[in-house]
Amino acid sequence: MWGSGTDADAAADADALKAYVVRVRLAGTIATSREKSLTRYRLFAAGDPRALIGLEPAADWSVNEVLRVMAEQCGVSADPRHTSGLDSIDPDCTLAGLDAFADRLGAAAARHAAVLIGTGHPHRLLGFYGGLADALSAAGCTVLTPAYGHCVDIATRFGVRTYNLDYVRGVALMREPGVRREPGEPGVHTHSPLPVRTALDAVADAGGPLPELVIGDHGWVCGAGQLGFEAIGLADTDDPALFVGQAEGRVSAVVPLDDAVRSDYYRPLTRYVLNRACLSQ
Repeated sequence: MWGSGTDADAAADADALKAYVVRVRLAGTIATSREKSLTRYRLFAAGDPRALIGLEPAADWSVNEVLRVMAEQCGVSADPRHTSGLDSIDPDCTLAGLDAFADRLGAAAARHAAVLIGTGHPHRLLGFYGGLADALSAAGCTVLTPAYGHCVDIATRFGVRTYNLDYVRGVALMREPGVRREPGEPGVHTHSPLPVRTALDAVADAGGPLPELVIGDHGWVCGAGQLGFEAIGLADTDDPALFVGQAEGRVSAVVPLDDAVRSDYYRPLTRYVLNRACLSQ
């Protein structure tokens, strides 16, 4: 259905994908609650590390300013009096984000760049990123896998926990120590920027090529962007740091979508961005 080549076909592909993301609730009305999103905006404005996830904003951001950016870049309601119910994402914003994401991907592939890919949502997004890693590698890019097996201490709601940095299909993720690579246990959910910092430090210490592009979500994007690396990724309505990072020029492209739907629902997005980037899976 996607990727037939002509301008008319490309427009039809975009329309089909827009309808698709609304149908499976990647955009439109999503499962993320308005209360959860607004709580994250307040935490971000207060400078809480749980919401900053590695970003150090260049300016002081009020809750209303964060809400304005989220309305502009995601399509959430800009009305601060709207405080309950389910949140929403404008599918046009999702498509615009995917196009920008794909353009950065294509530029990296064209110059055979070194790339680093990581996720804090391995249960949902590992397949999406794995498809990108496969295509980039086939195009001549170096998909970096630094700091494999390194321990990272991450603060959680249960206290500080130690996880191991692992790679699956070239995609970095955090794993409980001693957990085998079972199909149903792809890794742990984390927002922390510490994994990407650990990976980037390992590359620098080894004297190897630094990534020219970092791809991912949560702290992988904000942590890399804060350190001056080009970073692109996916983000939900309760992830304001990525969108503020984009507004401040620290993050190159963010795709607004629900980041916690079924993993197979992201497959058409993989096809779309690879076709636009002139890459094959």
